Amino acid sequence: MSNTYTEMKNSTKEGNYAFNFWNYLRGKNPDYAVVEQARNTNSGGYMFPDITDDRYEKAIREKSVFRSVANVVSKFNGPSNVFAYDSTVTAEFVSEYGDIDVQDIADDFTRLTLHSNKLAAILRASSEFSGDASFDIEDYIVKALSQAFAEAEDKAFISGTGEDEPTGILDDTAGAEIGVNAESLTFDGITDLFFSVDKKYRKNGVWIMNDKTALALRKLKDENGTPLWNHTDDTIFGKPVHICNEMPDADDGEKPVAFGDLSYYWIIDRDPVSMKVLRERFALNGQIGYLAFRFI
Repeated sequence: MSNTYTEMKNSTKEGNYAFNFWNYLRGKNPDYAVVEQARNTNSGGYMFPDITDDRYEKAIREKSVFRSVANVVSKFNGPSNVFAYDSTVTAEFVSEYGDIDVQDIADDFTRLTLHSNKLAAILRASSEFSGDASFDIEDYIVKALSQAFAEAEDKAFISGTGEDEPTGILDDTAGAEIGVNAESLTFDGITDLFFSVDKKYRKNGVWIMNDKTALALRKLKDENGTPLWNHTDDTIFGKPVHICNEMPDADDGEKPVAFGDLSYYWIIDRDPVSMKVLRERFALNGQIGYLAFRFI
């Protein structure tokens, strides 16, 4: 078996690998010497063929709210640390030969240790369908898995505790700052929330809320009857609204609306998707199970 991610990834680009990978999933006696070249030692599964991986990545970006607005980074190998940078640098005009003040500022860099959180899902298909050459098993797996993983990821990116899952933006200790506390959703409250965010984070800011909250905000108007929500382009104060139904309702003690620049939220993919076939477990039901993994 190849030892490095680069070698494994190169193996998945070969047509012979794709042929044997799908034979493995269909139960048609693959050449295991070929698929073993891209076996993920963390999960024991086999990596997607390169073209399937591209299809999956495109599909999950379309279905995941956070992957469309966050900073998504792939670190399949290499160091287990990343450096976060929060600029506090200031500039000023000085005379041509004047001195430049050396300001006492804090270190701008923070070292963050990466932890791998394992995301898993089981898919099932009829053995009859799986073995039928006319059944598009690749399309089924890409669509079903991208939907399941997108929903699980978005839930964690919003309310995750950081224990065996990512830390969500609504976490009480490590999440985003609370901009406004209010007893109900009001025009003034949303305005206050917008301006509570530093202007450098407002520039590329987005709104995140669920359908129920969005419906309430669509009806809000100021004292002159001007709607809060721009129904032409679905924006609030010119910033796009993203609907994610993992966000809580506007109940007491909840955080129903988030606003900010989510490119500062990092999603780091530590391993690509890999799959294992579970034959015996579902054999009595006339099905084949597929166990899928991803480390993020």
